[in-house]
Amino acid sequence: MKKNTKLLSLREKDPFLARERQRYEHPLPSREWVIELLESEGVPLQIAALAGKLSITDEEYEFFERRIKAMARDGQVLINRRGAVCVADKLALVKCRVEAHKDGFGFAVPLVPTGEGDFVLYERQMRGLMHGDIVTVRPAGTDRRGRREGQVLDIVERAQKQVVGRFYVERGIAILEPEDRRLTQSIVLEPEGLAEMKPESGQVVVAEIESYPDGHRPAVAKLIEVLGDYADSGMEIEIAVRKHQLPHIFSEACQQAAAKIPDRVRPQDTKDRVDLRSLPLVTIDGETARDFDDAVYAEKQGRNFRLVVAIADVSHYVRPDDAIDKDARERATSVYFPRRVIPMLPENLSNGICSLNPDVERLCMVCDMVVTYAGNIKEYKFYPAVMKSHARLTYNQVWNWIEQGGDYPHKAQIDTLYKLFKILQKKRHQRGAVEFESIETQMIFNDNGKIERIVPVVRNDAHKLIEECMLAANVCAAEFLLKNKHASLFRNHLGPTPEKLTTLREQLGLLGLHLGGSDNPAPKDYAKLAEQFKNRPDAELLQVMMLRSMQQAVYEPDNHGHFGLAYEAYTHFTSPIRRYPDLTVHRAIKAVLKQEKYKPESWQALGVHTSFCERRADDASRDVENWLKTYYMRDKVGEVFEGRISGMANFGIFVTLEGIHIEGMVHISDLGEDYFNFRPEIMAMEGERSGVRFNMGDRITVKVARADLDTSKIDLALISGGEVPKKRGKSKKTAFQTAPAKEAAKSRGKSVTIKPKAEKNAKTAAKNTSKNTSGRKKTVATKSSKADTKRSSKNKE
Repeated sequence: MKKNTKLLSLREKDPFLARERQRYEHPLPSREWVIELLESEGVPLQIAALAGKLSITDEEYEFFERRIKAMARDGQVLINRRGAVCVADKLALVKCRVEAHKDGFGFAVPLVPTGEGDFVLYERQMRGLMHGDIVTVRPAGTDRRGRREGQVLDIVERAQKQVVGRFYVERGIAILEPEDRRLTQSIVLEPEGLAEMKPESGQVVVAEIESYPDGHRPAVAKLIEVLGDYADSGMEIEIAVRKHQLPHIFSEACQQAAAKIPDRVRPQDTKDRVDLRSLPLVTIDGETARDFDDAVYAEKQGRNFRLVVAIADVSHYVRPDDAIDKDARERATSVYFPRRVIPMLPENLSNGICSLNPDVERLCMVCDMVVTYAGNIKEYKFYPAVMKSHARLTYNQVWNWIEQGGDYPHKAQIDTLYKLFKILQKKRHQRGAVEFESIETQMIFNDNGKIERIVPVVRNDAHKLIEECMLAANVCAAEFLLKNKHASLFRNHLGPTPEKLTTLREQLGLLGLHLGGSDNPAPKDYAKLAEQFKNRPDAELLQVMMLRSMQQAVYEPDNHGHFGLAYEAYTHFTSPIRRYPDLTVHRAIKAVLKQEKYKPESWQALGVHTSFCERRADDASRDVENWLKTYYMRDKVGEVFEGRISGMANFGIFVTLEGIHIEGMVHISDLGEDYFNFRPEIMAMEGERSGVRFNMGDRITVKVARADLDTSKIDLALISGGEVPKKRGKSKKTAFQTAPAKEAAKSRGKSVTIKPKAEKNAKTAAKNTSKNTSGRKKTVATKSSKADTKRSSKNKE
């Protein structure tokens, strides 16, 4: 007798069906089962064919199609140009972000680093792409220069939704010239909206893209906002915010949620917290700071020290996936501009209830440490607490007290902190942390919002004192999470790659310097190298070379250590008001204390997102600073400055002007009556015939020729400078002056030497020696070495 058995359909064989039933009342086939089915078929399938195999009903088809498209967005499958669904792993696809270059080419940067590098995208491949787009790429070998080539198979997500730029009418067609030079093609504006808003030629406008570029067809957009004239006060920030797509308006839900948060600590909030209100914790920050993340206290305990670092407990008020958290995660970091901040949290949190303001109760998370007389952290513990800051102090105020000595407010507390700082600093040097000193500047504005002057920011021991306290707490946080095996975001900073190390050693060898450590240099080897050149005139450039040999600091769920700081494990715990990774670290620590688990949707995706937002914020801040400096220099056109050569490229030399700390460029065609060549092996610019050489760190005299607001670049004209090496028969440095500056130089009592131009015959050379070298070529935009130094040194922490 035959048994009556029921054959299961493919859909019913789904091994994850029980899980899907818990999530949905009418579950669709799981993503894993869809991928397994595609793999077993061995060929791509149309969505309709796939739906048929999985017994998808007509009512379910729309929802099934959405799931497949969601899988495509997440890089699990690819929907090819014929509409067939392919398994991404079968195609060896890599999900990437497009980084375009102003010259037309670009790179596809893997969202999850593979260690194999980026894919180069040639100009023809970039025609339908825009900067920031998320794409799937199939590896396609290497080119003649050894770069990875890739074939873009699909655009998963468009990054550019709105574009800011200048409005023009050309041959009767309204166009938008993007402010972002990486968007290389003009965008055509639809007539709709132009009549209503009536923008004037050259004004800054914002448009929403209606259709994206495809082959030789340009993008088309609809005008949605007229920001105003290019030189309007504050326009540089409005442009940067939109150019870099910085979220700058809190959602309605976020604002409503923030309004419900109390403005003072309530009795019920202090439950199960350690009471530190009587402990004399103090905050030490800059003069203009308004949000106070951290407060510190130190006391002597025998030969050891107790160090208490109290950090604002943002996680008490901002809960995972609530309205405030969603906005904070999208922003990922506060963005600081001159005269304006775009905060990560609403103001009543960032400057109010979360900020450790003086003489008011605040909730905090505490890292309570015992530091030995040798600078080792003997023990530590984390706990939630309630505190009251006993003073709001500034770096300069504290440093003045320490320098002057005598009696001053909070003397016992500050003296103890300073003694501990000296011990921690000594330990830092023993550890071999790489230290870079770069000049940072601050813009001083007048009442009309214009720059009055630019002054250097002096970093004193009070800055370093707080930095050492924060480093200690961050290291403890990383160790605590690793010891308790709780996932988190670590701040990883890797050392040099083999290729970058080889390049660095070659450059150093030509400059008479040596990096120890053979094929695997340690941070100590870098620290020793930095000590070798700290007094050289080209020290800044050498710093840049060292930094570029290392990899960029990023947030990742797996710990790989911090090379620059010489830590085996490091994370960010100390700034949850302005950095989202710190907020997640707080949540993870609290979860461990409660014997629970905190898990966002994806630690890996969160690390990629927060690292990207950090770089985006840096780029936006740098854009605004460069524009403001260029605007400041418009009134200085024609003025003569002394300066030092601070960078070089094959198209010119970069000069930092003394007294105002602004960098400009002298184009290679303006270096004198000779053909000059950049010699990277000796980091010098050298004339072919005259032998006149411009070296890193050389002092030269220049005149401001142009301050171009469109490119934020400052063009300089050489007045005097350069030297002829002794081997060419010249005994010492020889000043070069352009012809128009000859009389001015004589009036200052300086000798004048005019360099001969390299020509094919002596007669032509003699005829040209008296010519003026004022003819100019268009300046090539480039990043300044100083800007790179500042950004890289910031990223190493």
